[in-house]
Amino acid sequence: MGDFDDVLGNKDKSRPDFSNVKSGGSSTAPSAPSPAPPPAPAERTYVVVSGDSLSKIAKREYGDANKWPKIYDANRDIIKDPNLIHPGQKLKIPNA
Repeated sequence: MGDFDDVLGNKDKSRPDFSNVKSGGSSTAPSAPSPAPPPAPAERTYVVVSGDSLSKIAKREYGDANKWPKIYDANRDIIKDPNLIHPGQKLKIPNA
């Protein structure tokens, strides 16, 4: 019993025992399903800078320079020659 129990007249009253209370919360409400993560974009966009080549971009984006044809195929509408890309071109980078 505390020091103020005598002053407040609580000396003889029994007190609830909270010794087995654990932290955390609980609820009887049904849990809502977790929202599904947003789908991964089908492709990203990359802006060509001076010194870039399709193989350099493929190495940076995919970790494999030999995957450059994937980028070329996705951008045939703006790349006529895979050996000639120009700074400022916006290329679609398909997912690996």
